Amino acid sequence: MNINETLAYIHNVKWQGSKPGLGRTEELLRALGNPEKQLKFVHVAGTNGKGSTCACIAAVLANAGYVTGLYTYPFVQCFNERMQVNGKNITDDELSQMVEEIRPHADVMTDSPTEFELITALAMKYFLSKKCDIVVLEVGMGGRLDSTNVIETPELAVITSIGYDHVNELGPTLSDIAKEKAGIIKKGGDVLIYSGKPEVEQVFEDISAQQGAKLHKTDFSRIQKQEITLDGIHLDFKPYGEILLPLLGIYQPYNAALAVTALELLRGKGFKISAGNIKQGIKTVKWPGRFEVLGRNPVFILDGSHNPQGMEATAESLQKHFGEEKILFIMGVSADKDVDGMIKHIAPLAKMFITVQPDNPRAMESGKLADKIKHFGVPVKDCGSVNNGVSEVFKNASKNDIICAIGSLYFSAEIRAAYNAR
Repeated sequence: MNINETLAYIHNVKWQGSKPGLGRTEELLRALGNPEKQLKFVHVAGTNGKGSTCACIAAVLANAGYVTGLYTYPFVQCFNERMQVNGKNITDDELSQMVEEIRPHADVMTDSPTEFELITALAMKYFLSKKCDIVVLEVGMGGRLDSTNVIETPELAVITSIGYDHVNELGPTLSDIAKEKAGIIKKGGDVLIYSGKPEVEQVFEDISAQQGAKLHKTDFSRIQKQEITLDGIHLDFKPYGEILLPLLGIYQPYNAALAVTALELLRGKGFKISAGNIKQGIKTVKWPGRFEVLGRNPVFILDGSHNPQGMEATAESLQKHFGEEKILFIMGVSADKDVDGMIKHIAPLAKMFITVQPDNPRAMESGKLADKIKHFGVPVKDCGSVNNGVSEVFKNASKNDIICAIGSLYFSAEIRAAYNAR
């Protein structure tokens, strides 16, 4: 199979949809010899900040000399970035080979796996083939019934910030959502949480006690000060002194603090991770599509915030960097999101909105999004495609303006391509 045939097989309509339960993933992994049982994991769930936290942990582990796998969802630029080892994507040839090996087993399953389940099983086989010392494993959605949760007790379970997202699947309250995320807490394990909301912490405390797991909380007071520029964030973080974090957004220091705490807990389990590894590893971390500056004059920011909590953090980041300066927004969203809840946080910052429809079956029609924005009393223009939207925003922007493309991780590759081709 060439790479186009491989991707066509992975994305085949046969695998589409979401079906709760771990049985299909377990069946497929058994057919593959249970590669997951021969690997060690840091398992990461949460609403916001999962990807950035995973990227920081993986970068430091690689810097410390460990062969480190990284499994993330969704991809931003190309499918291969879903599976990385020491910062390098799985190659087209490796991906095709893995699919050739997994296909005979998936094709004969009576209850066909979903696409995410297929990819998760494929990733486990890949990471074992690369002899990974440890894998940083990001949950797709929720935790309890997510296909990544087929693993046994990980070295560490990490739960990032909790907010309202996927409420139809996970439940209407923060406690409901937290219970689903807490499904990754295993018997006798260690779990690290992003401290903050009392009702959420109570859920984690209760489930940790039920599972006989040891609960750890992140101490954000260790961030003594921070200097934020468009080139990165300089943190004074006890006891390491200055740490350069090349990820932007006011929320990123907290994700980094969560990651550093996770790494310290791994060190307590025998992993050899020095202060130098932490500082040098974080300095090299890359995570595209999250408050990423694509260019200057005008400033063009690509941000994948896709729920109200994430959008609120993005609005605060924009105000931190640009004060009262009004922003030109290009916006495209998935139709199943709390779109009004997202818009309300950024509408006060907007000079105008340009709406687009990402090339994704879940995307909201750009005209319908424009109609929603009109209710907030902000100028808006429906441009349909991402290419048209990027062209239009540059017609309206001076070199002193700020442009922010926002609303979905799924259109990041389209935005980047349209920006580079303009």
